[in-house]
Amino acid sequence: MPVNRRFVLPDVLAPGLRVVFCGTAPGTRSARDGAYYAHPGNYFWRTLFDIRLTPRRLSPLAFRDVLEFGIGLTDVAKHHYGSDADLPRAAFDATGLQRKLARYQPRIVAFTSKNAARAGLATGSRDLSYGEQDFMIAQSRVFVLPSPSGQARGFWDIAPWRHLAECTLSG
Repeated sequence: MPVNRRFVLPDVLAPGLRVVFCGTAPGTRSARDGAYYAHPGNYFWRTLFDIRLTPRRLSPLAFRDVLEFGIGLTDVAKHHYGSDADLPRAAFDATGLQRKLARYQPRIVAFTSKNAARAGLATGSRDLSYGEQDFMIAQSRVFVLPSPSGQARGFWDIAPWRHLAECTLSG
């Protein structure tokens, strides 16, 4: 759970994006490579292409290219990296995340795991289900997605990701 005074990975945000994906914190491989969802076992980039949010499969090092497709990227913990189990609670900045989202006003905020949603919403043990939630962050609809991480493969289900894509692409 190393700490970095600067952001481990830069936010990829702009006003009015279709969707912003929010994880807990970069994994060790992502921090080392300087790229979001960089581990080869992570399904993130493959899934964006499979659900047609991107017209081609992007490589992790091309993460900044998501802006071309109305997509943004951020994490709840910007100064730490490692596995979720190793991150201290103090690493998560839910207030800062919600401020960013209110500033940039994406149509949809999609947390890439239940852990990311709990950390980003500061809900602790709140029971969350996968899919669209019945609340918003500022003006943004909120989705909770199964983690694309290889470490969470037992929970993987592309269906909530497909529903997110339908909502994102329909308006």
